[in-house]
Amino acid sequence: MAESSLNLGLASSSSSSSEVSVSLEKDTVDENGDGNGCGAVAELDTVDEVAGGSVSNGVSDSSGTAGMEVTRVNTKPRGIFSPDKSESHSGHLKLGRSKTETSRHNSQFAQDTANVFDDKISEHQKLKLLKRIATVKDNGTVEFEIPGDVESRVLGVESQSVSNEVEDEPLDATELQYIPPIQIAMLIVGTRGDVQPFIAIGKRLQDFGHRVRLATHANFKEFVLTAGLEFYPLGGDPKVLAGYMVKNKGFLPSGPSEIPVQRNQLKDIINSLLSPCIESDMDTGVPFKADAIIANPPAYGHTHVAEALKIPIHIFFTMPWTPTSEFPHPLSRVKQPAGYRLSYQIVDSLIWLGIRDMINDTRKRKLKLRPVTYLSGSQGSELDIPHGYIWSPHLVPKPKDWGSKVDVVGFCFLDLASGYEPPESLVNWLNAGQKPIYIGFGSLPVQGPEKMTQVIVEALELTGQRGIINKGWGGLGNLAEPKDSVYLLDNCPHDWLFLQCSAVVHHGGAGTTAAGLKAACPTTVVPFFGDQPFWGERVHARGVGPPPIPIDEFSLPKLVDAINFMLDPKVKERAVELAKAMENEDGVTGAVKAFFKHLPRKKSEPDQIPAAPSLFSIGRCFGCS
Repeated sequence: MAESSLNLGLASSSSSSSEVSVSLEKDTVDENGDGNGCGAVAELDTVDEVAGGSVSNGVSDSSGTAGMEVTRVNTKPRGIFSPDKSESHSGHLKLGRSKTETSRHNSQFAQDTANVFDDKISEHQKLKLLKRIATVKDNGTVEFEIPGDVESRVLGVESQSVSNEVEDEPLDATELQYIPPIQIAMLIVGTRGDVQPFIAIGKRLQDFGHRVRLATHANFKEFVLTAGLEFYPLGGDPKVLAGYMVKNKGFLPSGPSEIPVQRNQLKDIINSLLSPCIESDMDTGVPFKADAIIANPPAYGHTHVAEALKIPIHIFFTMPWTPTSEFPHPLSRVKQPAGYRLSYQIVDSLIWLGIRDMINDTRKRKLKLRPVTYLSGSQGSELDIPHGYIWSPHLVPKPKDWGSKVDVVGFCFLDLASGYEPPESLVNWLNAGQKPIYIGFGSLPVQGPEKMTQVIVEALELTGQRGIINKGWGGLGNLAEPKDSVYLLDNCPHDWLFLQCSAVVHHGGAGTTAAGLKAACPTTVVPFFGDQPFWGERVHARGVGPPPIPIDEFSLPKLVDAINFMLDPKVKERAVELAKAMENEDGVTGAVKAFFKHLPRKKSEPDQIPAAPSLFSIGRCFGCS
C-alpha cells in the first residue's frame, strides 16, 4: 500500500502518439520504511448505457453499497471507456488521415479533454467523453492516446490547481516558528512503511510542545506507542488491502466477487477517520479535539473530515501527486511532455469514479455535509491545501511550476539503527569477507520464489559477490544447500543494514530507495508495480544505478549486468556524492517547517464557511503508495 497504487503503464508508443495505460493497483512494502503509496480500487461498470448521470451498478457489497460489476472477456470489453469500432485503432486511422483530418481529430481530442474538466458539463456527458478518449482493456488497464502534435496549451487542462507564483522563502532558510501548543491528528493509512516517516515527524512536533495523535491501523499500535506518540485505530487491514492489490494487477478487479472485499475495506477506513479527530483516548479516556490534521493520501476522506471540522489540513506524500509539466504522474508512462499534466488529471478523474459513492455517503451520513458532484472543484481549490513531498531535492528537484503551497522537504528517516542489536551470526558473517550485495523485495509476494532465489545465487556466483537475501513475504531463500557466500535474513532495519552493504537490489519503494542512497549504495530497482518504476528511473537518471528491471523481465543475464553496473567505481563515486549531498538534509525538520509555515495563525471561527472541497485531493487519496 505504501507504493502507491495507481499504476499507469505504457502500452505502446510511436513517433506520432503515446498510448497510456492506467491501472489502479495496491503496492506493498517491507518493514523498513517504504512510505508512498496509496491504494484504491475504482470499479467502473462495463455497460454502455449510463442512466441518470451515474454508472449502473451490478454488485452490492455486504454493507448495502453497490459495487460495480466488471465483465471480463477475451475481446475488447464494452464499457464507458470503450470507443466505437471506428475509434478503436486511432493510431492506424491517423496514418490514413489527411492533414486537415488530422488537425480536426486533434482539435476534437483537445476539446473533449477540456470538457471532461468543465464543471458546467453534466456527469452523463463527461462519462461519454471519457468513453471517447479512453478504453478499458481486458487486462484491467485503461488506455488513452495523445495525438503527437497536440500541444499542452491546447489540451484545455492547464490546471489552476498548480500555482505558477514565485516561490517564497525556501524551507532551508526558514526559521522554525513558535506555534502555541495545539492538538494534531495524523491520519495515516498503509503498511509500516507508510507509518514510519510520520512517526518521525510526530516525534519532532512533540518536541515543540504539540500533542500528536497518530491514527493508523491496529496492526501498528505497539509501533506507535513505543515511539512515544498517542495512538488511535483506523479501519481497514493493510494485509487485506495489500493482498487484494497484489492479486489484481490492473485497474479493475479480477472479478465481481473481488469488489465487495475491497470496498468494505475502503469504507471502513473512510468511516473511521472522524473519530480520531474528536474522540477521547480509548485507553486513558483523556479528551482530544484536533486543531489541525496531517494526512497521507491513502486516508481517502481526510479533506472531508477537515472540511466538516473547519480545521486546516496538510498533506504529506512520498511521491509526486501535484500536476506538473516537468514529468508525468509517477504511476503513468506518458512519453510526450504535452501529456504530462494531463496524466495527473485523467488519473484523478478515473479515481473519483471509483470512490464518489463512498465519499458522498460518508459526507451525508457521518459528516453532515452536502454531497459533491463528479469532478466538482477538482481544478479550483487545490491551492487551499498545502502539500509536502518527502524526498530529497537532490534526487528529484522541486518542479518550477509548483508554487509556495507545495514543498519538497527531504527524506524523513526514523532512527532504528541505534537501538538495533544484530544477531551474532550476521555480525560474524559480515566480518568474514567483503561487503555484500543486499537483495530483497520486502513484503511483495514473488511468483516462483525458488526460481528467483536460484537466479540470485547464480548471479552472485558469476560476479564473485557475497549476498544477503531478505526472505520477506515472498519466500525467497529456499536453498537446496547452505552457501557460505549467501546469508538469509528475516528482518533488519535498513538504516543499519545498508551501511554494511556495497550495493542494493530491491523493489524501489521510496523508503528503501532513500535508505540505500543515504548509505551511498549503488542501487538496482526491480519494480513490481505502482510508483516503483518512477523511483527506478530517478536512480538511473542520477547515475547511481542501472536501468530498472521490471519484475516480469527479471533474469540471470539482466541481474548479472545490473550487478556489474553497480560495481563500476564511477557509479560508486556518484553514489557517495549523492549521499554527501543528502547528508545535510533533515526531512523531518523540513516537514515540521512546512507544516508551521502553512498553518493559519488564527483558528477558523465556528461560523466560517469552509472552502469548497478539492476533489483533486480526493483523487490523491487513491493512488496508489
